[in-house]
Amino acid sequence: MKIVLAPNAFKGSLAAAQVAAAMARGARRALPGCVTAEVPVADGGDGLHQVALEALGAREVPVVASGPRGDQVQAVLAHEASRGLAVVEMALASGLALLPDSRRDPLLTTTAGTGQLMAAALDLGVSRLVVGIGGSATNDGGIGMATALGGRFLDAAGQPVEPVGGQLEHIVSIDLSSLDPRLAHTRIDVVCDVDNPLCGPRGAAHVYGPQKGASPEAVRRLDAGLANLAAVIERDLGLHVLDLPGAGAAGGLGAGLHAFVGGKLRRGTDVVFDIVGLDEQLTGADLVLTGEGQIDFQTRMGKAPAAVAERARARGIPCLALAGGVGSRIDELHQIGLDAVVSICSGPMTLETAMHDAALLVEKAAEQLIRSFLAGRHSVSPAVPESGP
Repeated sequence: MKIVLAPNAFKGSLAAAQVAAAMARGARRALPGCVTAEVPVADGGDGLHQVALEALGAREVPVVASGPRGDQVQAVLAHEASRGLAVVEMALASGLALLPDSRRDPLLTTTAGTGQLMAAALDLGVSRLVVGIGGSATNDGGIGMATALGGRFLDAAGQPVEPVGGQLEHIVSIDLSSLDPRLAHTRIDVVCDVDNPLCGPRGAAHVYGPQKGASPEAVRRLDAGLANLAAVIERDLGLHVLDLPGAGAAGGLGAGLHAFVGGKLRRGTDVVFDIVGLDEQLTGADLVLTGEGQIDFQTRMGKAPAAVAERARARGIPCLALAGGVGSRIDELHQIGLDAVVSICSGPMTLETAMHDAALLVEKAAEQLIRSFLAGRHSVSPAVPESGP
């Protein structure tokens, strides 16, 4: 029997690979002869490069880059040489978490550090670059990223503008003639799990600007600046990004990666599953276990366990899930292929205890879940007594 173990991380407690390993121990206790395939997964946001490190054995490469306000930060990328692959998380160089509240201002922040991470990946000779976008401190439409890679954004005097959100309104032309030529030969997948357009009520500035420190007036300026950038992109580059789903992700970085370096916006789970080879591992599987720290009706909104269940159902494979907490409306998950959801908590306990003992709790819960599955699979309907004379 082959069991695929494809959990997400239990945030604050166990990395995805640790959850998979604990599930495997439980599986072997329930069925010593089983074949287990440990395939840690992620949604594609936080932890994307960690999945590459754990699932692919990628190497972590340190990079000194510009932070969102221009200060140097120590960032990292993940490099897997045999696949010619590098994974970059923009939040590690341009993220909101890098700034204290007092320095958060999307009129002044830049994605230049993200471009520097991408340049460092190109220096490693990669042919495929995966860029995770989310958790940004920026609203610059990706001009900082592109500037770091050789692009130029010019004002009415023909001078380069400072690549920050507050200067978007002054851009009148775009010059990509000096863009790093290696980009033309590199596949760029952009991990994007939101469908916000670039501008308007659901755009980057209005939806995400306030949490990055933007005042109502700053939101208005940023939205107008992004609209201006979209118009210049359409005129100079022949690309329409204004209504592109995901263009507004990470302060418009979604639009910038698509327009300036040819990035393809993709759902995070699709990219992660491609990287870790989930489809290949599902071949010949009899059962799939997935899981996450909290599972509820929101799990179906792009979360990894739901996406794993969808892949399993497409192949007719039962899929069961373990969670630290099980929330409401779980029946909605049954409709997409998650056949059962079980908590790892064996009795009343504090959150601190559950998180501290999570590995053992996952192992024991996985064992019991698989034993239950086997009992159901091998059960025989009771014989119907014959009628008497």
